[in-house]
Amino acid sequence: MNKPPVLIDQWSDLRRYTAARIALGRTGASLPVNEVLEFALAHAQARDAVHTPLDVEALTAQLELHETEVLQIRSRAQDRATYLSRPDWGRRLDDESAKKLAESQNKNADVLFVLSDGLSSSAVQKHAAPLLNALRPLLANYQWAPLLIATQARVALADEAGELLGARLVISLIGERPGLSSPDSLGAYLTFNPRIGRNDSERNCISNIRPEGLDYAEAARQIAELIHAALKLSLTGVNLRLDPTLPTLSAM
Repeated sequence: MNKPPVLIDQWSDLRRYTAARIALGRTGASLPVNEVLEFALAHAQARDAVHTPLDVEALTAQLELHETEVLQIRSRAQDRATYLSRPDWGRRLDDESAKKLAESQNKNADVLFVLSDGLSSSAVQKHAAPLLNALRPLLANYQWAPLLIATQARVALADEAGELLGARLVISLIGERPGLSSPDSLGAYLTFNPRIGRNDSERNCISNIRPEGLDYAEAARQIAELIHAALKLSLTGVNLRLDPTLPTLSAM
């Protein structure tokens, strides 16, 4: 019996421009076998991204190559199952981490970066250090707080960390919810005057940071411009508009 032919989708030429699952073709009433297998692989990669623990020691070693102080903190969710079932616990520091930051001598910096595993540890593992390397020369005029690596963490965890350290602005670099073609997408969430109780309308977000999406250089440029505007205007969120009269990064 002859196998039914694979019918090529008319939009198949567009696949060269995106990793999204488009123009998959058909064979009979179903998808081609290779597309079914690729879907299963993508689903497995997304699950792995959520459940694979962040290698904190390896990431710390990467960051310390630049003689950067790195502190490790964690949320109130003590394991992954709790993290997934209790998002509210992922937004608050555990007692030991809160005490560590409260007693820190490195306070009142301009910017604080919190590197959080979020829903994709692979995103932080692969992309956080290269992104910070691209950001350093663009933010040389600002005082940096020690880098924080947070586990079992949600975006809002950075608000409490920033409040305890007295940072003017906190940037949460966090693994985003994985998609079926993007299991390692990194997001950057910026919040001015961080404190417990901030809501999402008071943040700015740049998402899909990865070589296949928004590359490190362009992401760093956008983040640096937002940081410059946020610190000049003393705000982030829906009311922040990049001012074309501000000096360009090359003039900073």
